[in-house]
Amino acid sequence: MTQSCLAGLADISVDMVGKIESGSSGARFPVIERLAEALAIDPAELFTVCLVEGAIRRGALHEISAHLAELSEEDLKRALRVLVALAEP
Repeated sequence: MTQSCLAGLADISVDMVGKIESGSSGARFPVIERLAEALAIDPAELFTVCLVEGAIRRGALHEISAHLAELSEEDLKRALRVLVALAEP
């Protein structure tokens, strides 16, 4: 997708897209939301390289994330051990 196309979809200037992409300017959350909507992704995906594109919006993963967000650190560690064990061949 070109900067021009993204700018049009997000209703921001091409110059702003270029500045955000190059890191010479940041964006306020309303702009981040418009960019994410234009890209059909969750805004959080713009802040990490560790997610597969579209991962946050997947049904089951979204539900799991919501449940995990409510757990204590100790419970999260236990949940991680269970997930790792389940994923082993």
